[in-house]
Amino acid sequence: MKQKTKGNNELASSILGNLNTAVLLFDADLRLSYINAAGELLLAVSAKAVLGKSAGGLVPCPAEPVEERLRESLVTRQPFTEREVELRRPDGELIRVNCTVLPVHQFESAGELLMELHQVDRQIRITREEHLISQHQATQALLRGLAHEIKNPLGGLRGAAQLLERELPSQELREYTRIIIDEADRLQGLLNRMLGPNQLPLLRDVNIHHVLEHVRGLLSAEYPSGPRIMRDYDPSIPDLRADSDRLIQALLNIARNGAHAAGDAGTLTFRTRVLRQFTLGNELHRLVMRLDIEDTGPGIPEKLLERIFFPMVSGRAGGTGLGLPIAQELINQHGGLIECESRPGCTRFFVYLPLETGDE
Repeated sequence: MKQKTKGNNELASSILGNLNTAVLLFDADLRLSYINAAGELLLAVSAKAVLGKSAGGLVPCPAEPVEERLRESLVTRQPFTEREVELRRPDGELIRVNCTVLPVHQFESAGELLMELHQVDRQIRITREEHLISQHQATQALLRGLAHEIKNPLGGLRGAAQLLERELPSQELREYTRIIIDEADRLQGLLNRMLGPNQLPLLRDVNIHHVLEHVRGLLSAEYPSGPRIMRDYDPSIPDLRADSDRLIQALLNIARNGAHAAGDAGTLTFRTRVLRQFTLGNELHRLVMRLDIEDTGPGIPEKLLERIFFPMVSGRAGGTGLGLPIAQELINQHGGLIECESRPGCTRFFVYLPLETGDE
């Protein structure tokens, strides 16, 4: 009988050890008594180092004390599930997980808690990216239709003003027609900027760090008194197929906003990394470059954060609200995407660009 029980325990341990879901077992004192391989990977710890640690120290939740909720479940013997819980790993990184806790009471022994953690950052990010891409596509389609409806009467208005200008005898009267022509040209230029380039990108091998250094030089000339520009480059990143002029324009639009937000005493950081087996929208890429542009400014107001890639939406006085939508369109033309997260003291734009070539 003991041999059978031992065999069952070994089988259960083998099954738990091979699950993709993180499984943790806490004793009656809420100290870790078991963690499977998926749990070690998720929390970036080794079992030997964390066995015996308290639940609150191992999976702290910034929003609420985790031990109180676990102890309540242990006493009431009621399981519970929390979705999209933000946990801070021992290495300091924040992750989002779906958490299920199940009290385990075997005969007269003290109770234990079985915790399942399933990371959902990836699913949340993919959903957000799909929404961002569809949002951008819908906005571009609306802008093209609107531009078509505006350009035709605008051209007629400008032509009529030119004809009228030729017939007017007085220079003073011609000033009025000149105003009409100039304003028509200004509106035409605004529409063209909103739509972005109407030609296909000129693709060639581009070193992203040469592009960033060019952007850094332009910013240093434009903001000679600051902010301080920091660089954290990954030199192993290979060249990518891109239109360097369009990349410079896109990154400059983002970096200008960051420099303005950081101010003379702030810091602007350029960071590059390689991501493997990374999904953009609904497409999996073998290699993706992530470029971070981070500033230490006051942050983007929450009410604007969801709309910053819409045309004519700006968080600063005098802003046109076209820089970020144009940057998003230019990066989209390269199969990439721009995302943003912001809080007071730290705003980060993430530029994702696939590194695969067409042949791959």
